Amino acid sequence: MSLRGFFEGVQEFAEATLFAPFNALAEVELSNWWLANGVNWIFMLICAAAIVYWIMEIKKYDANDTEYREAKAHGFLGKNSELESNI
Repeated sequence: MSLRGFFEGVQEFAEATLFAPFNALAEVELSNWWLANGVNWIFMLICAAAIVYWIMEIKKYDANDTEYREAKAHGFLGKNSELESNI
């Protein structure tokens, strides 16, 4: 088996098996745009729900007021940062 035959086998596997769902969506798009883009709408809804959840969690964390908000709160901001002097 040559190296060329190996890569042609990988190509055939990818085109016939891995890309089959995408090829099916491309064929569906010609007949029904809404059905073909339904997957995109589902992903957009999932992302929107994740963003809303994330913002709610940030608000909950911010309401506790436990975050250290000094200008030099991190050691990488300089040698005179408060964290390095406290350690």
